[in-house]
Amino acid sequence: MTPLIRQFRDFFVSLQLTVVLLILSLLLVFVATLDQVNLGIWAVQEKYFRSFFVLWRLPDSNLALPVFPGGYFIGGLLLINLIAAHIYRFSLTWKKFGIQLTHGGLIVLLVGELITGILQKDSSMRLEEGQTKAYSESFRDHELALLDRTDPAFDEVVAVPEAVLADQGSIQHPKLPFQVNVKAFYANASMQMGAPAARPGDPVATQGIGSRVQVVPMPLTYKPDEINTPAAFVEIVGPSGPIGTWAVSPLVGMPQTFSFEGRTWEIVLRLKRHYYPFSINLLQVTHDKYPGTEIPKNFASRIRLKDDAGHEDREVVIFMNNPLRHGGHTFYQYQMNAAGKMSAFQVVRNPGWLMPYIACILMGIGLTWQFSYSLLGFIKKRSAAAAQ
Repeated sequence: MTPLIRQFRDFFVSLQLTVVLLILSLLLVFVATLDQVNLGIWAVQEKYFRSFFVLWRLPDSNLALPVFPGGYFIGGLLLINLIAAHIYRFSLTWKKFGIQLTHGGLIVLLVGELITGILQKDSSMRLEEGQTKAYSESFRDHELALLDRTDPAFDEVVAVPEAVLADQGSIQHPKLPFQVNVKAFYANASMQMGAPAARPGDPVATQGIGSRVQVVPMPLTYKPDEINTPAAFVEIVGPSGPIGTWAVSPLVGMPQTFSFEGRTWEIVLRLKRHYYPFSINLLQVTHDKYPGTEIPKNFASRIRLKDDAGHEDREVVIFMNNPLRHGGHTFYQYQMNAAGKMSAFQVVRNPGWLMPYIACILMGIGLTWQFSYSLLGFIKKRSAAAAQ
């Protein structure tokens, strides 16, 4: 082994590296906890724990500088350090079996958090009694949807993610007979009645409700009970030239449509939708209270789950701590308005949801084994000493 490789090995298997990473983890959690007051829990997770570096943006600039290692960086190095130390110092003995099992559980826990951070998707499905849906909506992400409404039997939908709109470029999709030019995008904005020309420098909508309202940019919000409402000016351009410019926002409460080459299109900026090969029909909402009080006792939703393939058609009752698990998704009882006969479910898709349970079982068995082995050794020594 060359000296350089030996230095790499010694670095990654060293206990000093473990201690440094644990100290950095403590500092990261401490600072993130303090910053949660300003950013809210969602933004804090993205900034501190689901990133390789914590970035600091220069005032009045889009330039961001890394100022501290993020959760992925620290967790990744800790995982490498743990695996390398195991491989280097591995010895299969009953005396160390509990420690190895405990560390194995810790590795599973770190890998599970990585999978959750990358692949978990959260959304919500809001239903009124009697309503059926086969999609849920993101809590924060938006999309520009162009819907071909010509056929009354179904809609052809082309969705453009919010991140693509933010680039403010041109979009040409194979299913669209026209080009979409994003002339302006605002990550958070409000709309108010007034002549658009009163805001010089901003694009002007020539079609739809945007020709009668103003789009007012707003600062981004990080409060957990608020969401950013984006807005954009979108120009539709056909082979013979521009068709018109629309102002789109989730705040627009009416459909904006146009005709092109004999087909009817609708343009809308909405919460991003996740479609499923099954549908859920809300049959009944139940809100029970303790007798003589207004204290909630139970929230429950009775639904009908129906699979498009015809393999599933059953009724399910979803209530607190009793979610519906189907097709890799979990539906939790999230909100309810019993007076309005409305229920909302939080829909979670997390491929790594089992890994924390497996990790806890491994660590529990490992710690129990190690404690029992040490206790038995201690008892044997004490018995031997008493017999002498």
